[in-house]
Amino acid sequence: MDDITYFAEANFRDKRTRFGIKRQDRRKHVYVIGKTGMGKTTILENMAIQDIQSGEGIGFMDPHGDTAEKLLDYIPEERIDDVIYFNPADIQFPIAFNAIENVDPDKRHLMASGLVGVFHKLWAETWGPRLEHVLRNTIMALLEVPDSTLLGIMRMLVDKQFRKKIVEQLKDPVVKSFWTEEFAKYSDKFQTEAVAPIQNKVGQFLTSSLIRNIVGQTHSAIDIRKAMDEGKIVIMNLSKGRIGEDNSALFGAMLITKIQLAAMSRVDTPEEERKDFFLYVDEFQNFSTESFANILSEARKYRLNLTLAHQYITQVQEEVRDAVFGNVGTMITCRVGGADAEFLEKEFSPEFMLNDIVNLGFASIYLKLMIDGIASRPFSAATLPPIPKPEVSYRDEIIKRSRERYGTAREEVEQKIIEWSRPIEASVSGAGFAAEAGEGMSARAGASFAPQRPLYDAHCFVCGQKTQVVFVPDPNRPVYCKEHLNLIKEKGAAPMPARAAGSVSQRPEPQAMAGLPAHAGGPPPAAPRQFFPQRVSPPPRVPERAPARANGGPAISKRSPEERISLNEAFKKPPVLFRPEKKEHRKVNVDELKKIIDETVNKKEEE
Repeated sequence: MDDITYFAEANFRDKRTRFGIKRQDRRKHVYVIGKTGMGKTTILENMAIQDIQSGEGIGFMDPHGDTAEKLLDYIPEERIDDVIYFNPADIQFPIAFNAIENVDPDKRHLMASGLVGVFHKLWAETWGPRLEHVLRNTIMALLEVPDSTLLGIMRMLVDKQFRKKIVEQLKDPVVKSFWTEEFAKYSDKFQTEAVAPIQNKVGQFLTSSLIRNIVGQTHSAIDIRKAMDEGKIVIMNLSKGRIGEDNSALFGAMLITKIQLAAMSRVDTPEEERKDFFLYVDEFQNFSTESFANILSEARKYRLNLTLAHQYITQVQEEVRDAVFGNVGTMITCRVGGADAEFLEKEFSPEFMLNDIVNLGFASIYLKLMIDGIASRPFSAATLPPIPKPEVSYRDEIIKRSRERYGTAREEVEQKIIEWSRPIEASVSGAGFAAEAGEGMSARAGASFAPQRPLYDAHCFVCGQKTQVVFVPDPNRPVYCKEHLNLIKEKGAAPMPARAAGSVSQRPEPQAMAGLPAHAGGPPPAAPRQFFPQRVSPPPRVPERAPARANGGPAISKRSPEERISLNEAFKKPPVLFRPEKKEHRKVNVDELKKIIDETVNKKEEE
């Protein structure tokens, strides 16, 4: 097997010589930068095609989709079954990808940081410490519980019963303490303020059926560790034009984090037995987060060999940029802008200066090549032309087999998500459940799965007919069937039972037989019946009140027996509006009053 991957040719004394990079030097990673249309993608394509045809395991992440589809044409017939074609735009057969499935306990913080980093990058302008704190603890909690998915983020924040189920299974004392001691003590207002930003941001992804059907399946169809060990071809078509820019960035960052964790899990395998896996990331600034710096520094030990390409330096965070220039072995530059040329001049001087880098032609490159573990002096070269397309293409067959092996029918996936979304029955009922549902849950969520209240058998107080009520019957209080209950509402007073009509006398207490309770051998005796008026709203105000007795006794009514009315009739009378009496003010004769004052004053002066 040829151990060199060719990608360019040198022109020395009018002699063109094709050259490439050795396998052990590729483990130090390759970095390509240049303006659009300068040949960056062609370099990646030629290297990936050679790896495919030589039987290597590769992963190719394409945010445009063209290269991903092009590579399918170069798959040889003997490697058709090695291809895993991950295409989120194929909505009819979504491939399950659960980023938080089976993460080692000592690597959970890396997955949580990777996911938080993705959301932080997408909403850097509106990010806040409280949002990150709640989101990180939510992800850490779900990572501990088997069969959890990213859909659990939203549900855990609004569904108290689901949250209780998750928290009961937590073993990490810090994460559990957050949910039991901190989040549980948030006031309703504060809890809403803390949860709303996460619902707004994470909800943008999870409410899309395209995303939900992929990340909502509990078991991933793609085993990244197995794909790396067996040398599979993983082609990730993350076309922005088909699935959206944010969705593309989300999937890419999650996949890279998952690949990193899979590579680090190779620690259980001796280094000399680890198989090389070549990961190509075109326009890698779309998927890079702060955790990407760790991949560059640690991937080499686990035989994860990176080839990265993008357009200009300021596309990536400063931390990632420093990691790239500090860890990459082979550096290739096409034509770039003035700001980037000024930065790259430090890497390529004194052989090439700023003006040289800015004025590079199409397919022309400057590079520092890693040769047997040592970086060469910078030199110029020209990229190789695209590899000719094979006469026979197995693209359709590859897509078909990948669907059958890794995809799931859309209807089946959506049905499973519906079953997972069903509410969890609470262990309490009645008013207690309503009170509990009100804590930490929206009113709509609590009302949607309120349990059925139990019914109790009883007998109508009037006719003795069997009926059912929602409360435990009290022998000392009457119960009515629907017919007599409606009659009470119409007439305003409870009718007397037929067997006691015309009498309100108390019945004697039944005598108990020797050794038996009073009701043994038959139904329990009826309790003494009383007259119960209808319970209605407070009666209307009566304008005229009877005077009370001097000794504090009951008031004496001034009405004659004919004028008196019953309580039920009083309820039916409309209220009498209170109209205060108009007081007549005495008119004052001003002239007469003035005359009296003058006379009084004159009289005093005379005295």
